[in-house]
Amino acid sequence: MIKRLYDWTLKLAESPRALWALAVVSFVESSVFPIPPDVLMIPMIIARPSRAFVIAGVALVASVLGGILGYAIGWGLFESVGRPVLEFYGKTDAFGHFADTYNSYGAWAVLVAGVTPFPFKVITILSGSTGLNFGIFIVASILARGLRFFLVAALLWRFGAPIRDFIEKRLGLMFTLFVLLLAAGFYAVKYL
Repeated sequence: MIKRLYDWTLKLAESPRALWALAVVSFVESSVFPIPPDVLMIPMIIARPSRAFVIAGVALVASVLGGILGYAIGWGLFESVGRPVLEFYGKTDAFGHFADTYNSYGAWAVLVAGVTPFPFKVITILSGSTGLNFGIFIVASILARGLRFFLVAALLWRFGAPIRDFIEKRLGLMFTLFVLLLAAGFYAVKYL
């Protein structure tokens, strides 16, 4: 099923309505869809490098708006679905402790999920269900998704098709390493 979705998404990149398709895919990927917008962005930018940053901007705006939907899902369904499940298992207090801990580091969670291969939709929904400060959520989402999409756009704009394989195979790893190095740097500054 994932392979069919992937192939369908690639076919959308060739459509005259590709920019609208990218907006839709970016929006729903942030809350429910399993295929990341990069799958559409990469062939679109390779086909029209002059529009690289417009394409990244569309992905950014739609992704953040989709993240707001994910946040709303987490916030709206917590009382009707989440809380009854927690009460059934006697874990309401444990979730309260988890929510406090998560919200202390929530901006970092959104940043990490926004730039790495970790499913962003998990963090958007979790942020809503724990009540992460909405302003912090929005700012972290814009920074994370902006970094991810504009870095991909810049690499493709500068290096073109040869960088495509690198991005598709290793960009998630590179973002993960970047986040780990960033966290290690903050740790070193704070404790050394």
